[in-house]
Amino acid sequence: MFSFLKKNTPDKITDVAVEKRSWVERLKSGLARTGSQLADLFSRGGRIDDEFYEELETILITADVGMDATNALLADLRRHVREHKLSEAAELKAGLAHCLLKLLMPLSVPLQAHTHKPFVIMMVGVNGAGKTTSIGKLAKYLQSQGLSVLLAAGDTFRAAAREQLTTWGERNNVTVIAQQSGDAAAVIYDAVQAAQARKIDVVLADTAGRLTTQAHLMEEIKKVKRVIAKVLPDAPHEVLLVLDANTGQNALSQVKAFDEALGVTGLILTKLDGTAKGGVIAAIARAHPIPVRFIGVGEGLDDLRPFNAEEFIEALLGQSA
Repeated sequence: MFSFLKKNTPDKITDVAVEKRSWVERLKSGLARTGSQLADLFSRGGRIDDEFYEELETILITADVGMDATNALLADLRRHVREHKLSEAAELKAGLAHCLLKLLMPLSVPLQAHTHKPFVIMMVGVNGAGKTTSIGKLAKYLQSQGLSVLLAAGDTFRAAAREQLTTWGERNNVTVIAQQSGDAAAVIYDAVQAAQARKIDVVLADTAGRLTTQAHLMEEIKKVKRVIAKVLPDAPHEVLLVLDANTGQNALSQVKAFDEALGVTGLILTKLDGTAKGGVIAAIARAHPIPVRFIGVGEGLDDLRPFNAEEFIEALLGQSA
C-alpha cells in the first residue's frame, strides 16, 4: 500500500502510516451511520437469500447510493456470489468491497496542477457547499506539494466571502487578489495576469455560490470562464465543483447542471465528517463519472485530502478493500 514511500526512512514510513490510519478513522467516524448498518447486516450471519439482498438494498438506498447505482451494485454482487460460490452472508463484506472498488476506481484520479503555469483552477458550486473554505484548504495542500498559490476573490456578491478568503490567505501566507467592487470576471482576470507576472504556479479562483435554477447567474459564470480564456487561452485548466455530501441525491442534479454549463473536470465532496451517508459518490460514479479530486472531513487546514477509493471503502466497510 505504501510502495511510493520506498525511499523514505522507516520513521517517515511509520509517520505516514499513522497519519493515514488517523485519516481513515476520521473518515470512518464521518460515515458511521452507513458503516454501522452494513456491519450489523454482515455480522448477523445466515444465508445469502432474497431477504438479505432486500436489506442490503434498503441500506444502500438510504445511504444516498440511489436506485440506479444500487441496482448496478447488487447485480454485480450477485455475479460475484455465483462466480465464487458464496453461501454465507458474512462472506459478502469482501465481495461488496470488491464491487464498490470497481465502481469507484474511475473517480480516483488525482489533480495534476503542474501541467501549466499558472495552472488556473475555477471553483464553483451552490450556496453553502463549502467553496471558500475548500479553497483555503486546497491552497495549503498545493503548497505542501511545493507549488506557489495565488487566490482570486471572485465572489463579489458576498463581502463576507472576500473577507473569509483574505483570512485563509493570511493563514497560508498567500496573496489574495480582490476588489471592493467590480464583477467576478474582472477580479479573476486581474488575478491570472498577476500570477503570470509573478510566476505563480496555481491560481485558485473563487466564484459566488449559485443555484442551478438561477439562469442569469449560470450565464454569468459562463462569462467568467470565457474571460479567463481571454487572458490565458487554455485556461481554466480545472473546473472544480464543490458538493456538500449532506445534500444526497441533489448532488447529482448539481453535477449535471454545472457540467453542462462549464464542463466540470473534478469534484470536491465536503462535510463527510457530519451526518453524511457517503453513498452519493457511488451515485455519481454510476450516473455522471467525473473524478472526485478531494474529500473533506473537518474544518482544519489539513482536512481536505485527495480522494482514494480504497481508503473510502475501507472507512465505509471497516476493512481494507
